[in-house]
Amino acid sequence: MSWGMEFAIFGGFLLVMILSGMWLPFAIGLGAVISLVVTNGISSLNALGFVMWGSVNSITLAAIPLFVFMAELLSRSGISARFYQGLSVVVRRLPGGLLQTNIAGCALFAAISGSSIATAASIGRVAMPQLDARNYNAKMACGSIAAGGTLGILIPPSITLIIYGTLTELSIAQLFMAGMVPGILLALFFMIYTGIRCSLNPSLAPRDEEVVDRGQAVRSLLGLLPFIGLIFVVLGGIYFGIATPSEAAALGASLSLLLCAGFRALSWKVLYDALEGTIRISASLIFIIMAAILFSYSIEITGIGRALAESVESLQLTSFEFIAFIVILFAVLGCVLDGGAMVVLMTPIFFPMLASLGVDPIWFGVLIVVLVEFGMLTPPFGLNLFVVNSISGRSLGTVVAGCIPYYVIMLAFIVLLALFPAIALWLPSQM
Repeated sequence: MSWGMEFAIFGGFLLVMILSGMWLPFAIGLGAVISLVVTNGISSLNALGFVMWGSVNSITLAAIPLFVFMAELLSRSGISARFYQGLSVVVRRLPGGLLQTNIAGCALFAAISGSSIATAASIGRVAMPQLDARNYNAKMACGSIAAGGTLGILIPPSITLIIYGTLTELSIAQLFMAGMVPGILLALFFMIYTGIRCSLNPSLAPRDEEVVDRGQAVRSLLGLLPFIGLIFVVLGGIYFGIATPSEAAALGASLSLLLCAGFRALSWKVLYDALEGTIRISASLIFIIMAAILFSYSIEITGIGRALAESVESLQLTSFEFIAFIVILFAVLGCVLDGGAMVVLMTPIFFPMLASLGVDPIWFGVLIVVLVEFGMLTPPFGLNLFVVNSISGRSLGTVVAGCIPYYVIMLAFIVLLALFPAIALWLPSQM
């Protein structure tokens, strides 16, 4: 049987399993096991124990539950509401008002949470009642939260970048720094679009006539300092080489506990709920990583990955043609798969091709994350769409309509990232 037929059968089986509702790790793992047995016989399973243990026996992965705990704690304690209120005093005078606060709040909360869903949910729960009370346009309100929430997996600390770095054995610290400038730029593009749109049509975002005195403004700014300090400690420790990502995550989790206690927002219930959420989310992510490593092992042993790489090389694609193919593929896959599935399935296939095509693997990691962000807004399986749909009470069609301009901005940003790779690579080169 040719490698092409093996790959088609394996891919078809995997797609059927995922679309039938089978949990992602089981679908990937079962497909990998069947591929190994069919190609190399039952003896090929002898190394699975070693492969599975090696996939999770990594100090790098310790950062995942710690970053998840930090986000869960700040979200469940209600600290995110205090954070949003303080930021709104600073940002809401811009054209777009609280819509700008949504995006800026998502960008800053992303530097704490590492999760797109957590970012959208935390900011959305606080923002939507205020947006509704002030009669903001529903499509703009939903779109700003859904799109802003995607920044949670680009601006470090990013759980998706940790997964990508684990699968490729790249430096997590460099990947984090590579996501910093693109994440900030994308947030600025979102805010510029919002400002222009609301300046042209002020009815989309009614002006807030509430007068804020100087004392209130100063208190709001001071209230933001603990959050900014938390971000600086976590990311600054990584950038300056003082702490590894796992150590920075442990420090961030500890400081989050102190922050909640300082604001008198810490209780046994909050702690229990945060730990329960952390265990549930982290176990799911680690299980997915184990399945992804097994999948990577299967395509290496069966020779599918090597044959596919040689086939692509024979086409003599330029790096831009290869990137265009990746963008189209992820745009299509985003309609039927969630972001995590795309990362764990596509990375082992395409990563071996990067060297021959002259594509920087750190830069490629940022591209993958931006494409996953795009997928999180793509119907029918874009997870951020469902998060905002749930917390806003608006129809899914309204949420999707509000996200359409952000699709265009993301596609334009991908082109910009391809034309100027230094956007992602400059900061890691300074480490």
